[in-house]
Amino acid sequence: MGAAEIVNRVADSFMENVSRAIVNKEEEVKLCLVTLLCEGHLLIEDVPGVGKTMLAKSLARSLDCTFRRIQFTPDLLPSDVTGVRAFNQKTNEFEFRPGPVFAQILLADEINRASPKTQAALLEAMEERQVTIDGDTHVLPKPFMVMATQNPVEYSGTFPLPEAQLDRFLMKVRLGYLSEKEEANLLNQHKVESPMEELQPVVSPNELTSAQSAVREVFVKPELREYIARLVGRTRGNPEVALGASTRGTLHLYHASQALAAIEGRNYVLPDDVKKLAESVLAHRIILRPNAEMQGQSAGKLVAGLLEREHVPQMAYDG
Repeated sequence: MGAAEIVNRVADSFMENVSRAIVNKEEEVKLCLVTLLCEGHLLIEDVPGVGKTMLAKSLARSLDCTFRRIQFTPDLLPSDVTGVRAFNQKTNEFEFRPGPVFAQILLADEINRASPKTQAALLEAMEERQVTIDGDTHVLPKPFMVMATQNPVEYSGTFPLPEAQLDRFLMKVRLGYLSEKEEANLLNQHKVESPMEELQPVVSPNELTSAQSAVREVFVKPELREYIARLVGRTRGNPEVALGASTRGTLHLYHASQALAAIEGRNYVLPDDVKKLAESVLAHRIILRPNAEMQGQSAGKLVAGLLEREHVPQMAYDG
């Protein structure tokens, strides 16, 4: 069975299940699935009340994986996330008591309401899939994914995420408001009970691991690899940009394009795959200069402009 077939089987079950709770957000859910297949971490940003937490819970419930949720608050301590070494009076020894980060799917709810020190407690976990407590390293379970929600930074009581932590999120997704018609349909769906109550796991850890491995087999032509590298490179040295996208961003865009191609039923990547993903993968890694922001520029607009100007390689595939 080819890579696309393996991924397609997982994608169809996953998308159908999540869409029962998250209506009219197929493209956003697909981006979340891309992140999952790339073994990445997901940041969901939007105003309160548009379904960020419900989306994260729906993703977790669709997977037959262990799930924990942390509500980030200003008084949350790093040890509340990672765990602590505590003295056991019965054994007269110190023992490690793991925190909620020791789950396969971790929901970090309103992550930017915690202090920078607590936010930083997730850095090692997200990159190395492990945590170090008092010099001892503890490996996290596999698969491991952090799904974080945050309110826009202009809202009161929020702390901006450090650049190093933003860079560890493969993708940032926004949900936006539903239309009036979509909201009316949503009310009809919720008249008896929340669709969340009906969600059951549809993808096992083994199926997910197989799909994640299959994604890496999707073919990317050398010309397209160069196109991805050029796009990311254009974010650096730009007069409007204080900090461009990192090499990690290049790798993330490459792997995300492979995942999207497989979801779409192809064993090869097209330039359109890269274009669809560029803003979601790159924009949150770009820090603009203050004068550019004052002139109405945004990281999303900058990426869109690069996509328009950058030469797209002509792709021709046999068969």
